[in-house]
Amino acid sequence: MMRISDTVKHLIIINVLMFIGTLFVGKGVLFYDLFAMHFPANESFQPWQIITHMFMHGSFEHLFFNMLLLYFFGTSLELTIEKKKFLFVYISAGLGAILLTFLIDFFKYNMYINSLIESGFYKEELLKTLNSGMYNTGWERAIGVEKVKSLSRVFNTISYGASGAVTGVLAAFAFLYPNKEVFLIFPPIPIKIKYLAVGMIGSDFISGLLTGTPLLANSNVGYFAHVGGALTGLLIIWYWKKNQFNRNRWN
Repeated sequence: MMRISDTVKHLIIINVLMFIGTLFVGKGVLFYDLFAMHFPANESFQPWQIITHMFMHGSFEHLFFNMLLLYFFGTSLELTIEKKKFLFVYISAGLGAILLTFLIDFFKYNMYINSLIESGFYKEELLKTLNSGMYNTGWERAIGVEKVKSLSRVFNTISYGASGAVTGVLAAFAFLYPNKEVFLIFPPIPIKIKYLAVGMIGSDFISGLLTGTPLLANSNVGYFAHVGGALTGLLIIWYWKKNQFNRNRWN
């Protein structure tokens, strides 16, 4: 069995401790209220959630598979690029994941809120009602039922999980070692890491576009968070490798 690297070990410990806290502290809701990422216009949003959300998980399966991927690909990546750079990739990918998710959600939120304001509603009252967890049936007459439901979902959805950060690690590892083979559990076949990464990230992108039609996971999965994390990890490792090549070329 592969020896686990120090940073990966510490990240796994933090994630496990946060999950235990989620289960046993505050009747299973306190940690989500405090540490999961809320939409910034929601009164439950706190600045630290930008970081803490990536150490939260919704179930044992969610935690287990994220930590399993982190163990296999994170350890090898850390041993290649060293601790500080690995941690930078991991945290940056987590931030990239939530940033892309927020940008998409903010576009929808802003569009629907502006439509309601143009229909004669006041923004202060709109936010007050949304923060109560409800919405006005008059909104449905103004902009349509589906748009109101989408606005409510965006405003009240909480985001959590290490998936974006872990996908960034996977993308970075695949860039450095594209032809390295891994052995899948199901189906039990070897596959080059570049094909695994493209398949996983590509399916997330397609599933994100096909709203409500997931390809590889449940509909509550943050597909674009995975894509954002992967792009961030890929861009960072590409930039480092490119500049290292340039320095070596001119020496």
